Amino acid sequence: MVRGVVLAAILGAIWGFVTATVVGISVTLVFGVGTEMTAVAALVAGIPGAVCLLFGRDLGWSGRTAFLVAMLVYAVVLCLLTQLAPLGLPLGAVPVTGVVVTITLAALTIGAIAIAFRGKDWSSLNRYRMEEVIARTLKGLGFVFFGSIVLLPFYAMLMTSFKKQADLLADPLDYSIDLTQGFVQLFSSYIELFVTFDFGRFILVSTVVSLSTVILTLAASIPGAYAISRLRFPGRVAFSRSILLIYMVPAIVLVIPLYAVFSQLGLRDSLLGLLIVYPATTIPVSLYMLQGYFRGLPNELEEAGLMDGCSRLAVIWRITLPLSLPAIASVALYVFMIAWNEFLFAFMFIDSPEIFTLSRAVVSLNSSEVPRQHLMAGAVIVTIPVLVIFLWFERFLVQGLTAGSVKG
Repeated sequence: MVRGVVLAAILGAIWGFVTATVVGISVTLVFGVGTEMTAVAALVAGIPGAVCLLFGRDLGWSGRTAFLVAMLVYAVVLCLLTQLAPLGLPLGAVPVTGVVVTITLAALTIGAIAIAFRGKDWSSLNRYRMEEVIARTLKGLGFVFFGSIVLLPFYAMLMTSFKKQADLLADPLDYSIDLTQGFVQLFSSYIELFVTFDFGRFILVSTVVSLSTVILTLAASIPGAYAISRLRFPGRVAFSRSILLIYMVPAIVLVIPLYAVFSQLGLRDSLLGLLIVYPATTIPVSLYMLQGYFRGLPNELEEAGLMDGCSRLAVIWRITLPLSLPAIASVALYVFMIAWNEFLFAFMFIDSPEIFTLSRAVVSLNSSEVPRQHLMAGAVIVTIPVLVIFLWFERFLVQGLTAGSVKG
């Protein structure tokens, strides 16, 4: 029992501090309401809340009852320590915001502790159960930490894109927006990007370049990876091991000679130059990913196809490729993201605004003549499509990356 109480108190303190910090920053960013750091008070309030949650279970209370009572204890202690002003928001002056913040803090803190102890008898914690509780806590803290790193900058970028120039000059750190304004006013930066800066053409150019890179990469890497994994020829092992050597050379080192050669060949300031460079950088990693998957496919399936009279190309088309769709989808997604987000070669080789890719076009907005909200809107336009595609094809990406890693 002593172990359970001590562990619960430690977790209550940790989650009380973390949730108060995250909620305080979120309230400041979303509502533009100034908050004070009362993380120490939340840390202290988390201890009795966590202990109350576990003792409620020991007294035979239902999970919901124990959870609500622990939330109440946490909220009362927090309000007493902060003099009825959680995060510096007095309950009397801003009753709705203060009450919502208090309930949110209590629910997040007690909820995180309940998840950590879920299915565990806290009164008889052995070493294995304690390690599992600690592992769950570290996992939750990791989600909060990395989620905050990813979401907070994206939120600031998104909210800035909805601002007016006067609002940004008045308070650059105010990320709250007025939802009462009309649709046209709210999305004025995006409308101006497409009307004034012709961002529709940049999206079309990036789409064409990215899809062409995917097609060229798959056309070269699929037969190449199949040959490495299935056929026997001199130098096969050495070639297989040296595929990724190109990634040992920094891209900035390759830019200078490529710039000189492309200028002499007339390939600079053309999309053809990009369609030469992009596949050259994506084919090696595609070969490496696909050959591991092809090696994991049973040889008997292809041998049966050959015995039935199929040619090697027919076996690849009818047997190998259908079985390799998860790996091919993951490679296609990976290559598409590289081509869509690539900036260095596009910046060095493309000078004409008519053929700017999206990443190159966004950089052109970074000037004193273009308002910052337009730059942020352009960054959102670059990010959203690849984010949606990644979330949609995530299952294929996971299957493809792990495929071929285990034999048998």
